[in-house]
Amino acid sequence: MAEGGEREELLSPPPVSPAKRLCSWPSPRAHHPRGSPEVGSSGVGGVGGSSLTPGARPHLQPESLLDCAAKTVAEKWAYERVEERFERIPEPVQRRIVYWSFPRNEREICMYSSFQYRGGPSAGAAGSAAGASPAEEGPPPLPGAAAPAGSAPGAAAAGASPGQGAGAGAAGEGLPFRRGIRLLDSGSVENVLQVGFHLSGTVTEPATTSEPAMTYKVAISFDRCKITSVTCGCGNKDIFYCAHVVALSLYRIRKPDQVKLRLPISETLFQMNRDQLQKFIQYLITAHHTEVLPTAQKLADEILSSNSEINQVNGAPDPTAGASIDDENCWHLDEEQVKEQVKLFLSQGGYYGSGKQLNSMFAKVREMLRMRDSNGARMLTLITEQFMADPRLTLWRQQGTSMTDKCRQLWDELGALWVCIILNPHCKLEEKSSWLQQLQKWSDLDVCPLEDGNYGHELPNITNTLPQSTNHSPEHVPTACARVDALRSHGYPKEALRLTVAIINTLRLQQQRQLEIYKHQKKELLHRGTTTITNLEGWVGHPLDPIGCLFLTLTEACRLNDDSYLEVSDMNESRPVYQHVPVAASCPNSSESYLSLALEVALMGMGQQRVMPEGLYAQDKVCRNEEQLLSQLQELQLDDELVQTLQKQCILLLEGGPFSGLGEVIHRESVPMHTFAKYLFSALLPHDPDLSYKLALRAMRLPVLENSTSAGDTSHPHHMVSVVPSRYPRWFTLGHLESQQCELASTMLTAAKGDTVRLRTILEAIQKHIHSSSLIFKLAQDAFKIATPTDSSTDSTLLNVALELGLQVMRMTLSTLNWRRREMVRWLVTCATEVGVRALVSILQSWYTLFTPTEATSIVAATAVSHTTLLRLSLDYPQREELASCARTLALQCAMKDPQSCALSALTLCEKDHIAFEAAYQIAIDAAAGGMTHSQLFTIARYMELRGYPLRAFKLASLAMSHLNLAYNQDTHPAINDVLWACALSHSLGKNELAALIPLVVKSVHCATVLSDILRRCTVTAPGLAGIPGRRSSGKLMSTDKAPLRQLLDATINAYINTTHSRLTHISPRHYGEFIEFLSKARETFLLPQDGHLQFAQFIDNLKQIYKGKKKLMLLVRERFG
Repeated sequence: MAEGGEREELLSPPPVSPAKRLCSWPSPRAHHPRGSPEVGSSGVGGVGGSSLTPGARPHLQPESLLDCAAKTVAEKWAYERVEERFERIPEPVQRRIVYWSFPRNEREICMYSSFQYRGGPSAGAAGSAAGASPAEEGPPPLPGAAAPAGSAPGAAAAGASPGQGAGAGAAGEGLPFRRGIRLLDSGSVENVLQVGFHLSGTVTEPATTSEPAMTYKVAISFDRCKITSVTCGCGNKDIFYCAHVVALSLYRIRKPDQVKLRLPISETLFQMNRDQLQKFIQYLITAHHTEVLPTAQKLADEILSSNSEINQVNGAPDPTAGASIDDENCWHLDEEQVKEQVKLFLSQGGYYGSGKQLNSMFAKVREMLRMRDSNGARMLTLITEQFMADPRLTLWRQQGTSMTDKCRQLWDELGALWVCIILNPHCKLEEKSSWLQQLQKWSDLDVCPLEDGNYGHELPNITNTLPQSTNHSPEHVPTACARVDALRSHGYPKEALRLTVAIINTLRLQQQRQLEIYKHQKKELLHRGTTTITNLEGWVGHPLDPIGCLFLTLTEACRLNDDSYLEVSDMNESRPVYQHVPVAASCPNSSESYLSLALEVALMGMGQQRVMPEGLYAQDKVCRNEEQLLSQLQELQLDDELVQTLQKQCILLLEGGPFSGLGEVIHRESVPMHTFAKYLFSALLPHDPDLSYKLALRAMRLPVLENSTSAGDTSHPHHMVSVVPSRYPRWFTLGHLESQQCELASTMLTAAKGDTVRLRTILEAIQKHIHSSSLIFKLAQDAFKIATPTDSSTDSTLLNVALELGLQVMRMTLSTLNWRRREMVRWLVTCATEVGVRALVSILQSWYTLFTPTEATSIVAATAVSHTTLLRLSLDYPQREELASCARTLALQCAMKDPQSCALSALTLCEKDHIAFEAAYQIAIDAAAGGMTHSQLFTIARYMELRGYPLRAFKLASLAMSHLNLAYNQDTHPAINDVLWACALSHSLGKNELAALIPLVVKSVHCATVLSDILRRCTVTAPGLAGIPGRRSSGKLMSTDKAPLRQLLDATINAYINTTHSRLTHISPRHYGEFIEFLSKARETFLLPQDGHLQFAQFIDNLKQIYKGKKKLMLLVRERFG
């Protein structure tokens, strides 16, 4: 592979790049004054006294004026401009310019060889490297991150492991930057040579168990402290530099004294005479004749031709001579690879890895902007072009559907980055105009998504988020915050801080003015009970994330543990540690810090009363942005200063009227404050309990589900009639908001345990503001768990709160369908049991407002009088009797109201009280003629027999039989067992009961097999064997020729005849065998009377005559029956 890469490098002439320009040959004296040292007499640091000796301390030996000037020129000027500007350039000056032209900051090498850079607040601009001019002063490089070229190896010692000290972990060992460091440390970099603005060397990959050692040739061109092109024999195809390029670059930065330095090759050739030049060329061709001979001959032919194009141009290209004046000075970035990578990630759709990679590319753009690298905008342009070419955009547009949430989030970040670029403080007017034209061009495309990613709504595009007015009115707050983000993103942290403080001071003044306005309107607003929305555009969830931007800007200035520039993994990230940093522009006597300002502005932003935005995505974004801000707030350790800020701002929010989401009166469509208030409550509770409870209770409201909008309130343009009572259909995140409301209530209940007054207040707030039964039930369960811990005594007050909430749930769900209703009822009985016997008696007495009759009898009353409950409560006899009496009263009331469902339960509950039992039985008898089904009556009849009431059971069974109807083909009907049981019961009671039941059976049952089964059972044993007192059994078997069995026999024979004709009407050959077996059973019944065989023979003859067309079937009938 290495040899192949080397051959390819030699065969193909390098493409023209900014480092390869045409060089002419001026007079010798212009560049080489007499007495100048010979070219190649020393290494990179070969000029005596101009470089530091190994081990020397930099501050003990100041740089020479030559080095100071050369560093600035090397960074700012193209080398061609130097040549044009000065007629004579001494060789030592040339050498120092070439020497200082290589990049000096390892941070930049890392940026172009790693996705996972995580720049902190001090991540500076590229211009902040060693030797940056005072005019472009930027944040200083981090310790050890950038060893200036020319410094001693000891000065770069910290850089020997720049990745090591940056949260190193196994996850980052595969990064090119890390691998490059390992290659450098292992001595794999050799043959390093710098010729002008071209660096070359070999890097050897050590052998592994599966691969032999491989040596790759690496070539790097550079200009003005930027790498402009790279070539490596490994054939790397990626956005960023390979490990071999990293290793060679770091070698040049860390070991400049060990690099041989030569001036551009054109300068060396100029010193040669004709013989030397001919010898040089012939030796070069001889060394590589198989590769370069055709090219050499072609060039020779063109040079010898006077009319050739090559002779029309002065000079010749020199790949080592640096850039020309017109060349753009930027780092090497493989545009094709950027396009391919973005296209690949987009094609992978919703996979987590692809979204993560695209976010990493966005982070890389921000990093480039922070380093003031022009490739940031260049890379974002390439990304945007691929986003616009995403085929899914066309598909979504054709289908009229929304893009996925993950895709929307990516588009949001894309828009935010463009805002940063447009607001670049150093962006020239022409450049800004060009960007805006490009954005407008993209925006005009049909496939360009709208702001919320939904093609179905007309919403403003991201390009319209920046106001275009040129008057001097106060600037739009999100736009001002976007300017802060742009300053941060372009490496101006101090300026960003100053602007942030100015914005916060403006917001404070605005807040004070709003308080003054509210004081004059307070009486009227409280009387009306409603208000208008003063902020149609909320700051939380805004596309520009203004509050998050201000908060991050302030907290970054206070971070302690951000001293590394390569964090290779997000795993095991430590919690940031902050310190108070005084506000520079504040009054000397003020104790205000950036950290307290960060807390203040976050509270102001999240406490803003604002209207709920349109669309699912926008509403979901509000929730996500709020949660993100709160997670960042929770990282702050609240000391006395922050607690004071918290208390002050909470008081202002409570008094803020219509401008605050926690004001006394809010608009019906105002975004709820539950999640925010939960954080405030938890943070304030240890320091100011009264304020924390007041704030949380105020935030419990959810107006969109409470009072309907006033008729005169038309302040918001999107009013519509609710299709569901008390519910606003466009609130797509309503379920999430209600759950957050529940979480706030649960947090307060937990904190108020043992405090009767606070618990009662919280209970009232829950009952007033929470409208979801399932959430109130969850709160009841939470309160029950907290009130009944396993390791300590029960909190009776909180337990009563749980019961109250449970009772409310019962009332709310009594007339509505709820799949958890049965669970809720069981839980309530358990809770009432924990409270005590009075609670159980209460719910039994008021059952009709809480339960259905079925629930009251089968669950509530049954559980209340169960043996387990009695043992749990340790009741005495009077208490047991009271409980049982209440249960019996409930049972009779439920049986009267719903006898079909409750009669059996009522009988069960009244077993031990004769009078109540008789009353329940009479209710069942009275209801039997009404709407009770045969199944219900049979069940009650079986219960009566089981309890020793056979005659009552017979009466109920007779009533049930009159409700039954079994057709001829229902031989598997579930009621068959009940019919057989009823017949068996009547047979056991005696001949009279059987005689009374058989007419009902004959009338109700038309299935021949069931009738024959009943007939057989009645002839097996004698009737009257139940042993009813006062009755005697004859002990004789009953005859089928006499009543009452004769009627049953005739009905059975008729049923067989009718069933036979019915089956033959639609019979198929595959059922012939089954039909023959059916006739066999019929013959058994036919043969029971004395003349039965004659009847059966006549029956068969009739079949043969009627169905003679079914020849095969009739043949089978003859074979079996003659």
